[in-house]
Amino acid sequence: MTLGATLYVKNSVEAAACYCDAFGMQIGYNAKNDDGSYMHAELEKDGQSIFAVSEYDEKNITQAMLLSDKPTMSLGVNLNSNEELNHAYGILTNGGHILRAIGELPWSPLSADLVDKYGVCWYIFVSQHKPD
Repeated sequence: MTLGATLYVKNSVEAAACYCDAFGMQIGYNAKNDDGSYMHAELEKDGQSIFAVSEYDEKNITQAMLLSDKPTMSLGVNLNSNEELNHAYGILTNGGHILRAIGELPWSPLSADLVDKYGVCWYIFVSQHKPD
């Protein structure tokens, strides 16, 4: 089984480019709306679709997430190194809201929780131990 996630955001083309930069991904299969925004854009890493981005024009939801102290859901991204995490953190916090700044947890030497400027909540971390 796999779990698919679609991020519904305003400014989907800008958001997709931001996520590609933050996580070293590229845009795979995509379909655009008449205005050039993404109806559906799959973001891939190492040939595998990780999540999709779609245009959504509800500003109130983004504002609610940016003001939230405890979002109801976040996307967890296990990064391979402290450098990858610091890179993603720098990009995703630009215009966003930090829920928990970079720090250590019992299971991770480096992690953070944040809401990016598109209203998407992220938990980014580096694993302390990786399964075989």
